[in-house]
Amino acid sequence: MKTSYLMAGALFFVAAGFAISALRAQQSGVTRTDLQRHDLSIPGREAIQVRVDIPAGVTAPRHSHPGEEIVYVIDGNLEYRLDGQPAATLKAGEVVFIPAGRIHSVTNTGEANATELATYVVEKGKPLIALAK
Repeated sequence: MKTSYLMAGALFFVAAGFAISALRAQQSGVTRTDLQRHDLSIPGREAIQVRVDIPAGVTAPRHSHPGEEIVYVIDGNLEYRLDGQPAATLKAGEVVFIPAGRIHSVTNTGEANATELATYVVEKGKPLIALAK
């Protein structure tokens, strides 16, 4: 019985972390749409796919993830700034790999909405987004 309460409490805090991260992203104008989430055959890891829409001129705040992020730009022009690397602007059809824990941000440098498909391979149970200080 105690284990059930502990698990329920832990799941609540994980869900709250996801909700807070999504809310902060949306406050900046960025819209995230969860597409799928699946456990992997690698113990403790899950794959998550998210559609991210970024209005013209908007920058997603500096953040990191508890695993790798693979990005495919669906539409628009997006400038990615990964700490320790020069900025790179990608257009529709181009990709970027963001290593686990690397702090980064992205800016829509175009004049219309930009969209990316973000695929994450992350530690299960950790908040997907950690805002940088």
